[in-house]
Amino acid sequence: MTDRVDARVNDAAIALSAPSVGPEERAAVLRVLESGTLAQGPEARLLEDEWARATHAPFAVATSSGTAALQLALLAHGIGPGDEVITSPFTFVATAHAIIHVGAKPVFVDVEEDTFNLDAKKVAAALTEKTRAIMPVHLFGQPCDMARIEELATAHRLVIVEDAAQAMGARYRGEPVGARHTSCFSLYATKNVMAGEGGIITTHDPAVAASARMLRSHGRQERDCAERPGFNLRLSELHAALGRAQLGRLGELTERRRHNAAFLSRRLERYGERFVLPTVRPERTHVWHQYTVRVKAGADERARVRARMTELGIATGLFYARLASDQPSVRSCGFGGEPLPVATRLSGEVLSLPVHPGLDAADLERVAEAIGGA
Repeated sequence: MTDRVDARVNDAAIALSAPSVGPEERAAVLRVLESGTLAQGPEARLLEDEWARATHAPFAVATSSGTAALQLALLAHGIGPGDEVITSPFTFVATAHAIIHVGAKPVFVDVEEDTFNLDAKKVAAALTEKTRAIMPVHLFGQPCDMARIEELATAHRLVIVEDAAQAMGARYRGEPVGARHTSCFSLYATKNVMAGEGGIITTHDPAVAASARMLRSHGRQERDCAERPGFNLRLSELHAALGRAQLGRLGELTERRRHNAAFLSRRLERYGERFVLPTVRPERTHVWHQYTVRVKAGADERARVRARMTELGIATGLFYARLASDQPSVRSCGFGGEPLPVATRLSGEVLSLPVHPGLDAADLERVAEAIGGA
């Protein structure tokens, strides 16, 4: 019997994701319970320090979720009503919601076909006099084309707030994601570093860090003085302790994801007439939050393949079958509607396969054989 949570939901199933929980995580939770301090405290501060070191950022601010991190980062940069924020439509809807919640307008720009990331070459055409920020999303664990995005941001004096929810440990041109700009990470239960829930903001700007810290705790710097309307978006000690344990294992967990992704790519390359396999652009390191193929024949064939995988006890995911720009919550606010031909086509083709660290060789072989024969 293993001391870690197994990859299988039951003896016949391979889950799409599974948290890797072992002695380190159990000890961390017990340490907090025995301390008597459950609300944000020393564990959260230590997590911030350790996260800042891991991302080469001077400041890190822990929050209650990745979504909270995005919202607080925008507010801390002064983004609000009347502003426009350029972002990707090919992302979880939380990216758009964070922009909407601060009163700004999300402006969606199409994506690259091979990386699923914001197409930096198309951003310039979306700029207006109201554009204040660019929010690139490092989807599935591969960084965006940050050099082009930085050029535009510098030329037009724009803020960059990176949605790095899926990209902890990824690197662009040798630097960790989070090292250069204000960046937002998620500690949700399925993420590469998980705590069940939680988020982290990293930044080089001390004023942004101070503002985010104040806003996450009802606008207070001192206990009895609320200087501005804020929120209760703090990270609990239990979540912080779990996050610290997971962060300490980041190298090990990332290498297992990379090994699993490489195995799948080797085994699936023979099916090139049916599937487009994920690629990694030069100067980027991928951390494989998801291993996402494209089903060339489109949505109907994808549905058939997925149903067959389910019959064989192998979970798959659709990230994302509906674009953020097409979500009712976004459209009802008057946003979206831009022509996004690449993202629209990809939304009918993408299929994510299990790649998480809990998979063993037999699991990976089952996944490859199942999709190959589906």
